[in-house]
Amino acid sequence: MYTIGDYLLDRLNELGVEDIFGVPGDYNLTFLDHITAHPQLSWVGNANELNAAYAADGYARTKGFAALVTTFGVGELSAINGLAGSFAERVPVIEIVGSPVSTVQTDKKLVHHTLGDGDFLHFEKMHDAVTVASAHLTIQNATSEIDRVLTTALSLRRPGYINLPIDVAAAPAEKAQKKLQLKVTSPIDSTLLEKIQTAFSSAKQPVFITGHEIQSYHLEDTVAKIAAHTTVPVAALSLGKSSIDETHPQFVGIYSGALTAEPLKTYVDNADLVILLGAQLTDTATSGFSQSFSASKIIAIHPETTTVFGHDYPSNDFKELVEALTTIDYRMETSAALKTMPSTKEFIATDTLLTQNRFWEAIETNFKQNDTIVAEQGTSFFGITNTQFKKDMRLIGQPLWGSIGYTFPAALGSQLAARSKRHLLFIGDGSLQLTIQELGMALRAKLTPLIFVINNNGYTVEREIHGPNERYNDIPTWDYAQLPTVFGGTDQNVATYKVTTETELAEALVTAQADTTRLQWIEVVMDQTDAPELLKEMGRIFAKQNTH
Repeated sequence: MYTIGDYLLDRLNELGVEDIFGVPGDYNLTFLDHITAHPQLSWVGNANELNAAYAADGYARTKGFAALVTTFGVGELSAINGLAGSFAERVPVIEIVGSPVSTVQTDKKLVHHTLGDGDFLHFEKMHDAVTVASAHLTIQNATSEIDRVLTTALSLRRPGYINLPIDVAAAPAEKAQKKLQLKVTSPIDSTLLEKIQTAFSSAKQPVFITGHEIQSYHLEDTVAKIAAHTTVPVAALSLGKSSIDETHPQFVGIYSGALTAEPLKTYVDNADLVILLGAQLTDTATSGFSQSFSASKIIAIHPETTTVFGHDYPSNDFKELVEALTTIDYRMETSAALKTMPSTKEFIATDTLLTQNRFWEAIETNFKQNDTIVAEQGTSFFGITNTQFKKDMRLIGQPLWGSIGYTFPAALGSQLAARSKRHLLFIGDGSLQLTIQELGMALRAKLTPLIFVINNNGYTVEREIHGPNERYNDIPTWDYAQLPTVFGGTDQNVATYKVTTETELAEALVTAQADTTRLQWIEVVMDQTDAPELLKEMGRIFAKQNTH
């Protein structure tokens, strides 16, 4: 019998989902039977629901859409932090919550995983702030509500929530006769395009700044076309690194407010037209809001609204509007030499102990075209920000939401979405201790990322902001090189390394890059007082920002 659960799974598969993350619980078990029986879907069992949400986020960033399944109450609340990160950074993830049968809910029975008050809507309401669409399915509304939630989440690039009672999932349904129709938005305001054209016509020193919303809508190629058409310089925020191919002639570097390298800083701060393409000027991206250009110079193009010199134009189609910029009648006659990222230099290793600066120099020389880089929001993200990417490289990070430990499951989710792509994960020891449980899933699924565990004995970001020697920034001492064995690692599925010097790192990189059939686990030991210079500067800024 074809069921409502089958209908939901077919719709997910229609949107490109091939793997579903989650944790089993008694309220979703019979639905999981339909997942494992589905010929185009695979069940990815996670160690906990938070990790499942992180992994789904990474999967969606690479594949475009993702789903996870939790049980009612305890499971969905465990996952909600991951869902919030997806909402903040515009990642379309669907959470499917298996809930008690409908009669139990309508009769307000005091069953497990509830607050004991007979109200089964508490947790659904808690998701309102971190989803763009939610549905409590009944037999009568199920198919139409499934379609509504999925299309809204995909159109707005944000999470959706589906409450699926056991009996509803098992109820009969008819197969869909038509493909899903994405939500249609309002046409582009012709007055808005005229305003943008006028602004370009009078500009002498314009600049594009790109951000993470470009990546969410997969508009990187469109940005490259805009840059080639106008020859206007393009800078990216750290919250948006790889939103334009960094080998593009018009890409000039990462803009970080006061911490931006010269001459890019002076050029951007004195620009007479700043076009923000899906770029949010957050505290992290601007070094504590230290940008010097004013709102009177900004055209900010975002999914919900476009602002031209302080005037809002809502409800324009973001993708169409960005694509329309490829027809702007403008071309710079001259382009200043603004590149702030010098060409990658050869790394010549010595027997000296590793430092942050030398580590990132070594890593940069080992980048390959099409690599996916995943960098934890800590030492790793600040270290990777000013490296030079090769053609078609992508960065996955979480600099806006910044949830510690996010990147370990996210990297694994991304590689499940694109097994043929090389993935390099950089994560600190403090972050890793939160989500290490997914190493078991990675080995079971035969994933082969290169994982760099930066062991510098604690929470380096927090040390740079406050309390460099305080106990609360210390963590338990683990033997990181031995961890894969604990989670099912053998000589057949994982290779482990522990490096302390430049020479040891260089040798490990050569060996690891040649070994493509096993997961590569590289523990990198560095001094706890060492940190990338950008992180040290940001630490001082955040310390001041957090002062009363």
